[in-house]
Amino acid sequence: MSGRRRAVLSVGANLGDRLGTLQGCVDALGRLGETEVLAVSPVYETAPVGGPAQPDYLNAVVIVATGLSPAGLLAGVNQIEAEFGRVRTQRFGPRTLDIDIISFAEETSADPVLTLPHPRAHERAFVLAPWHDLDPGARLPGHGPVADLLAGADLGGQDLHRRPALVLHLPAGPDQ
Repeated sequence: MSGRRRAVLSVGANLGDRLGTLQGCVDALGRLGETEVLAVSPVYETAPVGGPAQPDYLNAVVIVATGLSPAGLLAGVNQIEAEFGRVRTQRFGPRTLDIDIISFAEETSADPVLTLPHPRAHERAFVLAPWHDLDPGARLPGHGPVADLLAGADLGGQDLHRRPALVLHLPAGPDQ
């Protein structure tokens, strides 16, 4: 893992086979060059935030170690979204797959193409809750401990439910 840095990704889907899509996403992340999936959170179901009327989302957090640059990781996750039929036509619209880079090591960036950490992660319970499940000591750069952010989160109508019966698995190794 020398030279690899840790990134936290939020994944969500609200169209089609939501759980199957999220598992396919985790598997695709495991095949992404120079990237290893370290952990996958429990699955949560959430009502959409903003946008038109649409189905509820399944959401999870995936922690990876990657040798890619932030821009390289963004290109990779955008390609995975495209493989799952993601079309960007409407802001906050329904999605076959959405992958957000929440944090990348301790890097910060105000680049409008990839702002780090994700500019709204600190207020999104559907990111904070599964991340906290994976790593209770996690910190969001510039915002502090995820536990504190989650405890102080104003859900603002975010209907958030952990779904223990829905499980995502780490990708199978190359010998499996």
